[in-house]
Order: sequence, then C-alpha cells, then structure tokens
Amino acid sequence: MSSTSPTSSGVVLITGASAGLGEEMARQFADLGYDLALCARRTERLDALAAEITARTGRRVETAALDVTDADAVPAVFGRFAESFGAIDRVIVNAGIGKGAALGTGRADANRATAMTNFVGALAQTEAALEIFRRQGRGHLVLISSMSALRGMRKAMTTYAATKAGVAALAEGLRSERIPGVDVSVIYPGYIRSEMNAHVQQKTRFLVDTETGVRSMVDAIEKRRAKAYVPAWPWVPIGVLMRTLPLSVVRKLT
Repeated sequence: MSSTSPTSSGVVLITGASAGLGEEMARQFADLGYDLALCARRTERLDALAAEITARTGRRVETAALDVTDADAVPAVFGRFAESFGAIDRVIVNAGIGKGAALGTGRADANRATAMTNFVGALAQTEAALEIFRRQGRGHLVLISSMSALRGMRKAMTTYAATKAGVAALAEGLRSERIPGVDVSVIYPGYIRSEMNAHVQQKTRFLVDTETGVRSMVDAIEKRRAKAYVPAWPWVPIGVLMRTLPLSVVRKLT
C-alpha cells in the first residue's frame, strides 16, 4: 500500500516490522519524516501498521511479505522497494527470533531456526542491501545485534547470543572494508520490552518499555553511530564489564 506524502527525509527499509522493536522503529522514523518500506512474515499486522502510520503522519508506506530465511525472496523484495521508491537510504536488518534451548537437550530444531533467521537471514539482508547501496553509491546499513553478543551465553541463550555476535562481526567487517558512500552501524539493545520477551514473567533488571528503548535506538541510528549500546544507561558501563570480567562473574550477571 502507498500514499502521497510531504517531502521525505529519505526512505527507511525495516525488516521484522510487524511487531516489537521493528514496529516501534517504523512509527518513530515516520515521525521524523521518513517514508517507509516495511516487510515481515505477518502481512495483516504490517498493513494495519502502515495504514495507522499513513493516517497519522501522511508518510508514504509500502509493505511486502518476507521470510528472511528465503534466500531468493530477500533480494527480490528489496529490489522491488528500491525500484518503487527510486532509492533506499537506510536498511535496518531487524528481523529475528528468540527460540533456543541448551545444546544437546533435544531441541536442535529451535536452535537451528534461530541460527537461520538471525544470522543466515541477516547475511541475506546485508547482501541485498549492499547490492542496492553499491549501485546507488550511498546508503546506511544498520544491523540490530544484542548485548548478549558481547560474551557467550548459557543454556537457552547460547545460540541466540552466537547469532548476534555473528551479526556484529558482519558489521565490523563491512566497516573495515570502507565501502564508498556507505555507513554501517551495529546496535546492541539491552533489555527492551517486546513481543520476543513478553513471555518472561519474572522482574527483569533494567527493563525499559518499548517506546523508550526504541527512542534510544533511533537516536543512535540517526547519528550514524558505528556502534551503540542502548539505552546508554546502564548498558554502556555494563558492556565494559561484560567484555572484561571473568566468565564466572558474567554468568551471574546474565
């Protein structure tokens, strides 16, 4: 779906935009004057979000169904968006899942699904985004990692943390390549309320609401930060500790 809109600040493509952090990023980037290319597996929710944003802000919003584990679909969807808008200014690699179990406990399917979505899917999105950016000669690639990427995590978090570490390594490698006209950011969210963690019943230290947490993400993205722990408090100091403390101590923090 689409509509006419006032002068745009640019076009932001967000994957996994039908819920959680992606949904709220879409709202906040629209409020900043961006037009949006939104994709997710659940198109009903995606189209409802697009209608809400367009009615409230007047921004142009286009949507597409996308499973990021479909290697052929990712470049096709990204390419259609680029053709429709004429250019894509920013791609936010956000789609992800949080399934997982301790390795060797009979849930290899859950760990494999997380690896395929969070890392192999992120790789496909990065390939597709950079094809567009290299052709344009400009663009901003944003990869959403996690504070759990800083160290190996235990039990149900082991595979998830490993995939997010892989995402961060992709970003660092691309920054090292210094592709002309292309900025690369990696965002490490701390505990931000979303559908992925809505099932967690116990009180989580430092948990912030979705709107507050995403505002800190959007601010870092707008500043084109190469790397950002968000929200800055308390995750910047925690990030330093996680990288330097012995694993026996890190285990007690997570």
